[in-house]
Amino acid sequence: MAKRKLYFIIHKPFKVLSQFSNEGQNIGLGSIFKDIPKDVYPVGRLDLDSEGLLILTNDKSLNNRLLNPKNEHVRTYVVEVDGTPDQQAIAMLEKGIEINVNGKKHNTKPAKVEVFTPKVEERNPPVNYKKHPLRTWLQISLTEGKNRQVRKMTAKVGHPTLRLIRVAVEDLDLSPLKSGEISQISEKVLYKKLNLLQSPVK
Repeated sequence: MAKRKLYFIIHKPFKVLSQFSNEGQNIGLGSIFKDIPKDVYPVGRLDLDSEGLLILTNDKSLNNRLLNPKNEHVRTYVVEVDGTPDQQAIAMLEKGIEINVNGKKHNTKPAKVEVFTPKVEERNPPVNYKKHPLRTWLQISLTEGKNRQVRKMTAKVGHPTLRLIRVAVEDLDLSPLKSGEISQISEKVLYKKLNLLQSPVK
């Protein structure tokens, strides 16, 4: 009998690891989501200081289909940056810029970037508003996911990232989940929203 495939989407909080186990002083997903079956794992990851959409599943084929660089999928983030990027900075982000990835130069692929005011709950702890009195929210959509790519991109144009939330992968949206919340989703709905053909039954 084939193992039942399970799919969940979660809103990963700030300063929580994208793994179930704790590590040092950092807590993992298992400290928040306590009733997840042991064979379910995150697809990909978000940095410790990033928030937002993570998919959890025991469908191993989904990892390759979403994470293989050959299979481009749009990832959308809302990003609070220091200062106010001008049109030149936004154009540079959209066109693609050179960043460092694992010690090597990498030219980012074209992205869609716009100034955006999202409806987001306050982070715990919040951004240091006294240290960063002037801030701007951007919505950035990418088809690649290099290590800390968005942070490196905004820093390169002179506007370091203060807060980063992944809000969507393709048509799979984080809303209405709040930080620390989870929702189970069917394979059919998940694959449709990710614009993937449903995985074959084994």
